Formats: sequence, structure tokens, C-alpha cells
Amino acid sequence: MTYDTIRLEERGDVAWLVLNRPERLNAMNQTMLGEINAALDAVEADDRLRAVVVTGAGSAFSSGFDLKEQMEKRPQGIGQWRGLLRKDFDTVMRFWHFPKPTIAAVNGHCLAGAFELALACDMTIAADTAVFGEPELKFGAGIVVMLLPWIAGPKLAKEIIMTGADRITAEKAERIGIVNRIVPADTLERTALTLARHVAAVDPTLMRQTKHALNRTFAIMGMGEALEAALDIDLHIEGEGCPDKIQFMEIARREGLRAALAWRDARFPPENGVEEGT
Repeated sequence: MTYDTIRLEERGDVAWLVLNRPERLNAMNQTMLGEINAALDAVEADDRLRAVVVTGAGSAFSSGFDLKEQMEKRPQGIGQWRGLLRKDFDTVMRFWHFPKPTIAAVNGHCLAGAFELALACDMTIAADTAVFGEPELKFGAGIVVMLLPWIAGPKLAKEIIMTGADRITAEKAERIGIVNRIVPADTLERTALTLARHVAAVDPTLMRQTKHALNRTFAIMGMGEALEAALDIDLHIEGEGCPDKIQFMEIARREGLRAALAWRDARFPPENGVEEGT
């Protein structure tokens, strides 16, 4: 199968999935989400492939779900948003539930929905140049996949999400437990591939059962129900239209996305009073 927005490569027994819209910082539009799912279908069906690495082309992992596409298509109301958010949510959580181990190799910016995708992977390797964040609340959007409190704990999750922190360094990300390890940028690909080949060497049935057991722990604690409840809240946030999001999108349509981001950032004190970079 050929793809327009991703690349899927076989590197021995490892599937290498590349988000491939570098001119848009690999923003995840609806086409890309569909292609990610098609690629994962192919990998899941191929017994030769035992692990998945997801990374980004160019200078970024991904800027998140595509705001430009939202700006152009202008979804309104809960009915129009329901299918869009469900597709966003299910694509991210596909990496959590995928029967084979998943690894995010994060180069550059990893924000919003892409940050959630990296959290959903079993392991995350970050380049020392990686930058993480959840900026949605700063422009009136909600969180599609509320995984962060389950990974980092409630205090840190509230600080990051409520302040819209979007300049979290790789060092801080490792310290708070959302990154497994940091490597020099020029060794990211090699390190992620070595790790993937290591887990791929484990018996696949044993790996699948063990991953299910690990995930089952979170299921018993109610993670699935909590994520669905958070998604329902986000549906109402987007469907009803937060005034900040409406103004953000109006500026973006009139003056461009760069101007809308400048308007967003000008509303907050420097660094948001948050120690994002340390």
C-alpha cells in the first residue's frame, strides 16, 4: 500500500512508521490518522513484524492534531465533532492497545495530540533536542486523550495541562517519567531501533500476553472509563465552542496561524510562571 502522509518501512522484524508531513511539522490530519490505522492493521497482520517504532520526518515528531484542517473545515456542534474526536482518540489509543510493543522515537517538538500519542506508546526515547507539551487550554481547546495523569501523576499533570505548558525539555520529561531515556539527536534512530530489536526478540505470544497484563492493571484502576469520560467532556468543549478557541480560529483564518499563536502567547506572562525548561 502507498501512503501520502506517512512512511512504513520494514527494518528486519521492526516496523518503522514515520509521520511524514515535515512541511507542516507532521501535523496529524484526518488523512494521516486513517493511514496510521491502515499501517497498524498491516503490521498487526504480519507475523514477521514484532515491534513498531513511530517517529517524525524532518525537525519534529509532530505538532499534534492539524489546526489548519480544523480552520478550513470549520466543524461545528457536537454532531460534527463526535466523529472527529473519536478518530483522534482511537488512533492514539491504538498504540496503547496494540498487541505488539510500540516505541516513540521523539525528535524535536512533540505537542498536544502527538504528545498523547507518545504517552500511549509502551516506551519513549527522546532526542536531547526534543520538546514536549500540552498547550490546548491556552487557545480554548480540550484534551482529547487524558493519559498524562496516569503516566506522570495528578500534580504534574494538572500543572502541565492547566498552564498549557509547551516547552518541556527532554531532561524534565525524563525526570517526571514520560520519557524512558534521552540520547543525542544523531543517535536517536539507532537507539530506538536497537531497543525495538531487543523487545522483538522476545516470544511474540509472551510479549502480547505480558503487555495485556500490564495494561490490565490500569484497566482495573478505571483508566478506560476515565479516558472516555474525559473525551466526552472534550466533545462538549469543542462542540459548544469555547470563546478563546473561536477567537483563535478567527485570527488564524484572517491573519494566519502564526498570528493566532502570537495572540495566544501574548495573553500569558512569560513562561506562564512555570519551570518548563528545567
